Amino acid sequence: MRLSQMLLVTLREDPADAEIPSHKLLVRAGFIRRLGSGIYAYLPLMWRVLQKVSQIVREEMNATGAQECLLPQLQPAELWQTSGRWDTYTQAEGIMFALQDRAGRQLGLGPTHEEIITQIAQEMIRSYRQLPVNLYQIQTKFRDEIRPRFGLMRGREFIMKDAYSFHADEASLKETYQAMDQAYRRILTRCGLAFRAVEADSGAIGGSGSQEFMVLADAGEDEVLYSETGDYGANVEKAVSLAPEAAPSPFTVLEKKQTPGCDTIASLEQYCSPTGVVKNVLYEAIFDNGQGVLVLVSIRGDQAVNEVKLTNELTKQAPNYGAKTLLKLTVPDAESQQKWTAQPLPLGYLGPDLADSYIAPKSGFHSQFLRLADRTVVDLQNFVTGANEIDFHRFGANWGTDLKLPALTADLRKAQAGDRLIADPSQTLQSARGIEVGHIFQLGTKYSQALGAVFTDEDGKDKPLVMGCYGIGVSRLAQAAIEQSYDADGMIWPVAIAPYEVVIVIPNLKDAQQVGAAEALYQSFQEAGVDVLLDDREERAGVKFKDADLIGIPYRIVTGKSLKDGQVEVVERAAKKTQTLPLETAVKTLQDWIVQAKGV
Repeated sequence: MRLSQMLLVTLREDPADAEIPSHKLLVRAGFIRRLGSGIYAYLPLMWRVLQKVSQIVREEMNATGAQECLLPQLQPAELWQTSGRWDTYTQAEGIMFALQDRAGRQLGLGPTHEEIITQIAQEMIRSYRQLPVNLYQIQTKFRDEIRPRFGLMRGREFIMKDAYSFHADEASLKETYQAMDQAYRRILTRCGLAFRAVEADSGAIGGSGSQEFMVLADAGEDEVLYSETGDYGANVEKAVSLAPEAAPSPFTVLEKKQTPGCDTIASLEQYCSPTGVVKNVLYEAIFDNGQGVLVLVSIRGDQAVNEVKLTNELTKQAPNYGAKTLLKLTVPDAESQQKWTAQPLPLGYLGPDLADSYIAPKSGFHSQFLRLADRTVVDLQNFVTGANEIDFHRFGANWGTDLKLPALTADLRKAQAGDRLIADPSQTLQSARGIEVGHIFQLGTKYSQALGAVFTDEDGKDKPLVMGCYGIGVSRLAQAAIEQSYDADGMIWPVAIAPYEVVIVIPNLKDAQQVGAAEALYQSFQEAGVDVLLDDREERAGVKFKDADLIGIPYRIVTGKSLKDGQVEVVERAAKKTQTLPLETAVKTLQDWIVQAKGV
């Protein structure tokens, strides 16, 4: 491609709305253009990157035996209502764009396609002889993000590869799940990215197990925790660990003491270690049937509640309140408290035995607190906790004799760097930031049971299809590559997904020798199958060099002063290494470098 014929406008200043380096650079280099909140146009250079990423994804998916298809973006609400996710996606999480057609039928713009593919399987798969089968697509998804940000990282419209597999049993599912794990590792490796595969929470997708693929980058929205040996890794939402040992309690007798102004754990440190405190955190839960429940979580003073784990636990409790799922979980502010409190709460001094009488009758909330205990408090002895009275705490309290341990106990704490590894307490967890670009799930029969997707087994019995799903963000992966590799001058694309592999720069268009050499090289590179860009613009050499660095093409060839010696200057973008090569061998040399860089 000749740069003089390309739609390319580069900027010297960072765009005002861009927050992270990759977003700034993609806009500055003319790869993307913002049209609205979370809505971007992919311009020619970006589209070439996306095509290359898609091709790598397609090749690796096809190699596993998966079959490509294309599913509708408009999805009937009835399917989502049948699976029980319509309210979750349109109300609780609110990420689905919902609309009505002219006949008044409710539709959604697809944020994901489990319901659609399961309905197709319900109609087409009849026998175990048709299994297993794995279908995938690469297409645009829509999600109404609360706060679109970071360019393509968290947009409202994005390109994704999603695959869905169907099996006769769990053993077959695990085989495909493992095949997808390996395919994803190959995809990310071929794209030239440093990454970690970590355990993850399944969220609204559901299922028995899932794994995320994180591209490591400082700007990552997710925190991942991993062991020193690399044997364990998990998103902080899912991570489990052993908390530090609690300090021995200095209290031996139960005593209620005045603790004026000690309404925080930090202020209590004058009396005891935070590891010897049972703090009680109040939440307001709203289920999908409108039932409100006040939740009191008892957790060790030095620990924080993991609200993802808490959400999962409350979802399990939903049937006890006549509901299917949790719609909303918040820490109630003063305005919210006024809706249900019968009297002012002793905030900062709550105990695990806070009286149910604090909940006003006919408030729309269940008449009793749902009391949960994190495992860090179960074995605490002679601990400190609130006395349910402003400016007072109880010291030397014990479960069983002084206070009743909540019947429901679970891992509700947020693991953190420095915690001990459960499998090997001699190791401590390390922390890194990551950008989630892929997520694979073992769904089981959640969707097939809801939508009646069954098959006939070898004994002639009907059984629900066992499912898996596997997603990878194509547009997010492309931007993550830049977040992982850039410098003060611009982007540094991995060779395999760079929009062009080589850019030829003509410093002086009035020099016939420079132009002639560049044209000959351009022709030879094209014949050799190398993606080559020719900068033949009427611009100063300095402008061309700056744009080449900004755009991040892996190799730059300059037909400059060295031509008099029969050589051209070659610059490796990543290493900023400059050398000269004989004109007649330049194409072959670059060809070899490109093959080596791609690892093919």
